[in-house]
Amino acid sequence: MFKRISVLALFVFFVIILTGTIFAEPKYGGTLIWGRGGDSVGLDPICETDGESFKVTQQIFDTLVEYEPGTTNIKPALATSWSVSEDGLTWTFKLRKGVKFHDGTPFNAEAVKFNFDRWRLKDHPYHIPGEFKYYGWMFGDDLPGVIQDVVVIDDYTIQFVLKQKFATFLANLAMVPFGISSPTAIKKWGDDYFTHPVGTGPFKFVEWIKGDRIILEANEDYWDGRPYLDKIVFRSIPDNGARFMELQAGTVDIIDGVSPNDVEILKKTKGLKLVLRPSMNIGYFGLNQRFEPLKNVLVRRAICHAIDKEAIIEAFYAGLAIPAKNVLPPSLWGYNDEIEDYEYNPAKAKELLAEAGYPDGFEMELWAMPVPRPYMPQPKLIAQAIQQYLAEVGIKTKIVTYDWGTYLDKSREGLADSYLLGWTGDNGDPDNFIYVLLDKTNNDRHAYVNDELHEILVKAQQIFDQEERAALYKKAQVIIHNDAPFVFLVHSTPPLGLKENIEGYIPSPTGSEKLNTVWKR
Repeated sequence: MFKRISVLALFVFFVIILTGTIFAEPKYGGTLIWGRGGDSVGLDPICETDGESFKVTQQIFDTLVEYEPGTTNIKPALATSWSVSEDGLTWTFKLRKGVKFHDGTPFNAEAVKFNFDRWRLKDHPYHIPGEFKYYGWMFGDDLPGVIQDVVVIDDYTIQFVLKQKFATFLANLAMVPFGISSPTAIKKWGDDYFTHPVGTGPFKFVEWIKGDRIILEANEDYWDGRPYLDKIVFRSIPDNGARFMELQAGTVDIIDGVSPNDVEILKKTKGLKLVLRPSMNIGYFGLNQRFEPLKNVLVRRAICHAIDKEAIIEAFYAGLAIPAKNVLPPSLWGYNDEIEDYEYNPAKAKELLAEAGYPDGFEMELWAMPVPRPYMPQPKLIAQAIQQYLAEVGIKTKIVTYDWGTYLDKSREGLADSYLLGWTGDNGDPDNFIYVLLDKTNNDRHAYVNDELHEILVKAQQIFDQEERAALYKKAQVIIHNDAPFVFLVHSTPPLGLKENIEGYIPSPTGSEKLNTVWKR
């Protein structure tokens, strides 16, 4: 804990140094225009898995508990307090009174039960559209998952009865996908609810022009005080250069996905400032074991040896990243620093390919994301670099891409031989990286199965002692390293560009944050 607090203090100090900002007296009013690399996929948070969707839904919805700004420490939100039984199986939450959804209906224990029952019960009449990936990742795909029952004690007391001890339960509840929706709105809009979101959050949904912009307005009655801004506009500007030029021209107020090549220019431009998001991510090259050559662990290890991560970082991250050797970033407890990474060694890669029965290599598709992501600001260029590295050891690749939503869907269907993707942690727990990305129950994209790993990860979920859990996660990382289901590429420190008059913005390590404390000078 001491280490985490110290790191946070240093980070806040670092932000102040970078921005040259000491927060002044806030004022109300104005519109914030956020330029981002891609559009949202949907606005029903439980249905989505991508950061561009969460960036918006986090403004519209509240969760029962949430993270303190800039950290993953838990604090009250729609729940004001909570307790857990001695056996660790029953969690009781006291709910905030006097809160209303944006449609004017009351927030209460029945609304909480409606949401969780909708997510976890297949026979619930509003279990639509029915694929709530994040619920399965965090609470178990074998619905209803680890939550055995949700009981309304009274209007403002709700109880969760679990099947087993679940160490990450509270941290999971704070995650953006578990924002509480208006039951009335879900019943009204049905399958189309993802374009008509209604929560209790600081901003209300106004309009979505697909591929262009999403407009939100201030919730005057927000329980935590009216947000300072009158309006937020999330604009989709896929091209990094065009987005940066708009910031320079003053037509947007904040951009993320700043091209590392533009960081020095940004720092020197009068009227702009640089903010670095705390690093809690992994950018990786996924190897789908449905594809015959990639079933062979020697081939996967060969690919690990074939790619020069240091050169990729130097070329495409401007130093704002470190090479990754584990799925966990080193900022998380449980990180195994004793693991020795696969060195860049093309000759070794060729030896392994020959040993695996592919002395002349093979051909495969290499999928590249169409939009910049915090962990991969220039995916197309990185794909081209990987293509060259693989060609040097005899593996010919064809680069494939789709629009962002299609890319996510098709890769999740297991259609990509190999693919670029990444992950930004949601809650600061190792489970949120290892179980979500590499457990055999969450392997749609890569078909990686290791039963020993699964047993370790499930055991770690049922232990409250952090030291015991850390030991299990270190063991898990050894197994993953040997199996090489991914090439772990980088842990990045994502840069954001802001106009100098933007105040009160505290970037979250989870990749998105509420903007109710942001204001404009």
